[in-house]
Order: sequence, then structure tokens, then C-alpha cells
Amino acid sequence: MKEAALVFLVGGLGSVMRFSLGKWIASFNNTYFPYGTLAINIIACFMVGLVISLADHRQLISPSTKVFLTIGFCGGFSTFSTFSAETISLMQNGFYLSTVVYVASSLLLCIAATYAGLFLGNNL
Repeated sequence: MKEAALVFLVGGLGSVMRFSLGKWIASFNNTYFPYGTLAINIIACFMVGLVISLADHRQLISPSTKVFLTIGFCGGFSTFSTFSAETISLMQNGFYLSTVVYVASSLLLCIAATYAGLFLGNNL
């Protein structure tokens, strides 16, 4: 139960950080393209890769801390549901090229960010 409570608290922190960073990024652009969600998901994927590497490959982070950071913080920070809703919104508004760019860049950049996090963690 203690572990679930900590995941809950750390997940809340991730959600607040997502909200704050999303608003900050939105203040720099007035376009329909969801740069904030893309940036947040890339950051979260990088963090997941780094934490997994430091926990599983280097044993520098405990298994409990790995759970709190990946499931808790990154789970609250990243946002697949918002990505999905924004993708549908782009399509419904006729931004078909932007939809393809958003989906492709999200997939490719998030996988690359996870790999970069793993790579960095393994080579620290």
C-alpha cells in the first residue's frame, strides 16, 4: 500500500509538471500543432530510457525508485490520451499533413529519445 501511495504522489507531481510545461510551451506558439504534447512525450520517453538503464543495467537506482520514476512520474508526465485526442482533432480540422507529421514524429522521436536515454545511462 505504501508503494501505491508513493506512485500516486509522484504521478501527481508528473501531472502538475506536464500541465505547467505544456502551458509554458503553448505560450511560445499560436499554432494548431501540439508542440507541447510532443515535447513532453519526448522528454518522458528519454527519462524512462535513462531510468531503466540506471536501474536495470547499472544498478544505480533501486527497483522501487525505478517504479516511482517510470510508472509514477513519467506515467503522470507523459500523455498518450492527449496525443490521441490531438491527433483526432488535427484530422477533424482538415490538417492531414500535420496529422501524419505529428503521428510519425511522435513515434520516431519518442523511440529515439528512449534509446538515447538507455544509451546515456549505459555510458555514464
